[in-house]
Amino acid sequence: MDFKSKIRLIEDFPKKGILFRDITPILQDPEFFQGVISKMVNHFKYKKIDKVVCAESRGFILGSAVADRLKAGFVPLRKPGKLPHTKIKHEFKTEYSIDAFEIHTDAINKGENVLIVDDLLATGGTIEASTKLVERLGGNIVGISFLIELMRLEGRKKIENYHVYSIIEDKD
Repeated sequence: MDFKSKIRLIEDFPKKGILFRDITPILQDPEFFQGVISKMVNHFKYKKIDKVVCAESRGFILGSAVADRLKAGFVPLRKPGKLPHTKIKHEFKTEYSIDAFEIHTDAINKGENVLIVDDLLATGGTIEASTKLVERLGGNIVGISFLIELMRLEGRKKIENYHVYSIIEDKD
C-alpha cells in the first residue's frame, strides 16, 4: 500500500514557508486508514503496552485506534487549559511555534509500558515534550510510532534513545 501517495501537500500552511502534510485523505479511505493502524499495531503487538499516549489533535485519531486494537488505555496530551484535573505541563518549540502540553498526573502509573503515537515527526519538539511528560509520571516508553517522519528536519535526534517506527520516511 503506497501510503505516501495519499498524503496531500499544502504549501504555506499554517504559515508561509511550511509544506503541510494533510493526512485526511488517508483517514477518509477505510482501506488506507485501517492499513496505517494495522502497521502500527503489528510493529508493537508483541510488547506489553499498558497505555498509548498521543498529542492533540491528529495524534488522537491514530492513537485511539491503536490503543483499542492493543487493548490498552488511551492518554491524551492536551494544550494548556483543556484538561480539568490535576496535571503537569511541559513547554516545547515546533517548526513554527512555541507551545506546551499537559497530562493528568494520574494518567500513567509508575512502571506502566507506554507507546507514544503521533501523526508526524518534524523537528522533534512535540515528541520530546511527550516523552518528558511520560517519564515524569514514571512511565516506561517501549516505543514511539509515527505515520510520517520528515527526515531532513532530523527530529529523530531528540528521541534517538527510544525504539522509533515511522511508516513513511519522507526524505523531501
